[in-house]
Amino acid sequence: MSDAEDLLAHLDLREYETTALRELLTLGRSTAPNLAEATGIPRARIYEVLDELADRGFVEVIPGRPKEYQAKHPEEILDRAVENERQDFESFRAEIEDVREEFVSTFGPLFERASGDITPTEDLFHVVDVGEPSETETRQLYHDAEREVHVLTKSFAYLESIRPALEDALNRGVEIRVLMLDPAHLSPDNREVQATIYQELTDSRPGVEVRFSNEKLPLRGTVADPSMDYESGKAILLVEEKDVPLSMRQAAVTDNGSFVAGIERLFELIWEHDSTDAY
Repeated sequence: MSDAEDLLAHLDLREYETTALRELLTLGRSTAPNLAEATGIPRARIYEVLDELADRGFVEVIPGRPKEYQAKHPEEILDRAVENERQDFESFRAEIEDVREEFVSTFGPLFERASGDITPTEDLFHVVDVGEPSETETRQLYHDAEREVHVLTKSFAYLESIRPALEDALNRGVEIRVLMLDPAHLSPDNREVQATIYQELTDSRPGVEVRFSNEKLPLRGTVADPSMDYESGKAILLVEEKDVPLSMRQAAVTDNGSFVAGIERLFELIWEHDSTDAY
């Protein structure tokens, strides 16, 4: 597979759509018959292929006799690809909510009957691998949060992977506070990453408060909607393991109200008494 095909593969297109878009990006505007001849795409399929690319926002249709097609700028193609995924996710979320009541009422009694002989227990937490699984759990915390999200982190280096979820929470009025590690405790590379992210948060995310812990953080993670009555809240946590590579670590996910309240208490103590807002 060529470098161009590797890059276009990220757009999740079918073979003919990939071929047509690559040709338009390379050669400029074209009519459908000319594009079919240049690419080998059957004439019976070329209009369907171009219509799909236009529907996705990757190609512009230029009226005329005959009409022509032109690829959008690569930056615009990528922006539209992200927006398409977001719309697909929101549609999926809506579909799930439409069937939630019926799903629970249908399978809930079956589950309860099958579990009737099992002594109920409450797990303190479950674990997920660090990386995409932990980032998925973190994004869900932001999406589910109703009041506040508090973050303990070295440099917030994973911001890019959870950015849409963070923005969703901000747009819904969720309070977000981020407690970073004092840059004096970071390596030069991590210090540079932290500085860039701090600048972004302070310049373009006015709803996010940031402070710096004076001492090293014994754990890192995200806490959503904690309550001091121990009735609600959820968190994902990663403990410091100096000699274990990040790719081999696991993160703990918990919705145990008492445990979440304890983590929140630690966050508040550091935030109020052992941190600074100066970079």
